[in-house]
Amino acid sequence: MGVKGFVEGGIASIVAGCSTHPLDLIKVRMQLQGENAPKPTAQFHTLRPALAFHSPHVISPADIHIHAPPPPPRVGPIAVGIKIVQQEGVAALFSGVSATVLRQTLYSTTRMGLYDILKQKWTDKDTGIFPLPMKIAAGLFAGGIGAAVGNPADVAMVRMQADGRLPLAQRRNYNSVFDAITRMAKQEGVTSLWRGSSLTVNRAMLVTASQLASYDQFKEMMLEKGIMKDGLGTHVMASFAAGFVAAVASNPVDVIKTRVMNMKVEAGEAPPYAGALDCAIKTVRSEGPLALYKGFIPTISRQGPFTVVLFVTLEQVRKLFKDF
Repeated sequence: MGVKGFVEGGIASIVAGCSTHPLDLIKVRMQLQGENAPKPTAQFHTLRPALAFHSPHVISPADIHIHAPPPPPRVGPIAVGIKIVQQEGVAALFSGVSATVLRQTLYSTTRMGLYDILKQKWTDKDTGIFPLPMKIAAGLFAGGIGAAVGNPADVAMVRMQADGRLPLAQRRNYNSVFDAITRMAKQEGVTSLWRGSSLTVNRAMLVTASQLASYDQFKEMMLEKGIMKDGLGTHVMASFAAGFVAAVASNPVDVIKTRVMNMKVEAGEAPPYAGALDCAIKTVRSEGPLALYKGFIPTISRQGPFTVVLFVTLEQVRKLFKDF
């Protein structure tokens, strides 16, 4: 039963990940908007002449003008998608899809399988009830383990998705997820494959706990109250609600994770961010608190369909494998 849970969850996750990959790419591009915005510069309106013997003019705050370029306009997901297609071609919408497949194989297969095992062990044998706190605990544990296993593929996926927004001279031009992982290990060290792993683990714990636990909870509530019968309609409704909960809970961590994973560390120079907390502080200071919800529309646009495809596929795969 344990192995079957891993197989079922893995198949459903790969199908869901590949089908919603373009939305995930748009989300990543939006989360990186404004990251490298130029800083304001100060210029003096009045300067004291050199070798002036008369009474010097005291520079007051009014004489100093801060010249800050206007912030770049916020671009919506549709505009971002159109821009990607125009500048990079339709195929660019699937940049990093090989990393998505590997990530879902490692991360989602692990979390779905572990959650299924814990669900079987922690469900009351007499009543058949799996309490909500236990569902959340199972999701937190399964998500954390899955994220630690899949972090190298996650880093590779973020970089491959973000590569097209860089100038041609700065692009990494990875050929595949394995090329990305190999080059990162050689050029930046093996530890770079786990860059942002604390954020990945935190995000995965939030996503898994909110996504899997809320899906089970919504589904049980709908069946218990007789709102709908167990079938495709129930699966779609419960999974979309679970996707919304997961998107709200995880978006701030997802923004920071994306920026930390995508940062380019030059030899001999300090990295742009010292860590997750430093990235969060710099992001909020330079772009405001709402920057933590950048990409929320594509996040929910992706999280909703992803969760729907995930659980609908999972339910169908379970029917196929029920006799095994």
